[in-house]
Amino acid sequence: MISVKPKKNLGQHFLKDPAIASRIADTLDAFAPLPILEVGPGTGMLTQFLLSKGRILTVVEIDKESIAYLKEHFPSLNGSILQQNFLTMNFAEYYDGPFCVIGNYPYNISSQIFFKVLDNKDRIPCCSGMIQKEVAERIIASPGSKAYGILSVLLQAWYDIEYLFTVSEQAFIPPPKVKSAVVRLTRNKRKRLNCNEKLFKSVVKTSFNQRRKMLRNSIKSLLPEETPLPDDPMLAKRPEQLSIEQFEQLTNLLEPLTGKNFSEENKN
Repeated sequence: MISVKPKKNLGQHFLKDPAIASRIADTLDAFAPLPILEVGPGTGMLTQFLLSKGRILTVVEIDKESIAYLKEHFPSLNGSILQQNFLTMNFAEYYDGPFCVIGNYPYNISSQIFFKVLDNKDRIPCCSGMIQKEVAERIIASPGSKAYGILSVLLQAWYDIEYLFTVSEQAFIPPPKVKSAVVRLTRNKRKRLNCNEKLFKSVVKTSFNQRRKMLRNSIKSLLPEETPLPDDPMLAKRPEQLSIEQFEQLTNLLEPLTGKNFSEENKN
């Protein structure tokens, strides 16, 4: 029998509680019969419940031991196990329509996973799974809170986000040092931003990278040197005080001042 050792460098903490795995699998029921892509299946605790749904399931895993284990214990997955990095996947090679993403996500790349989903937001109507509780609190945070930041603004611009439930450290092998949480992201009805999307991303990231500064100081790096800033009260605020709509307004305020780097042809 093949066994799998959790690997620290891969951020592996294997879920051992089948009841929790079943609840996570159920988070995608509203999106049946769309195919499912599971990220980092490990030893298949979640996989078994996804297979029971009778939907097309593909799993992506980079750990060779886990892949060997899955092939031995889940022969029905034969041909549906991708040995590669989710973050570098070209989804167009595997899907010609929408699909859902799910997983017990490695903590060390959970933010990158969500940014990958965000880059493919028109292909992925739902993404759910388990992440570090602190990250979950960040992505659902509202303006004015300390947790509100880059992930909050960029994800909430395109997805409705639900914090579903908290999971104890003892539900994993080995137990992580932090609590976990299960979240669900559902694509909202927004078709486009009311501003230049490329510049919007840069404004949000630049602002929060210097979150203690007033916006008039933090966003200077986006503008040509010596560019005078408009006299707008919004620039006297800090980034955590702005809603998504206000970040759109700020983007429109700055766009005429940025030069060619964020021109219309560069919009995403």
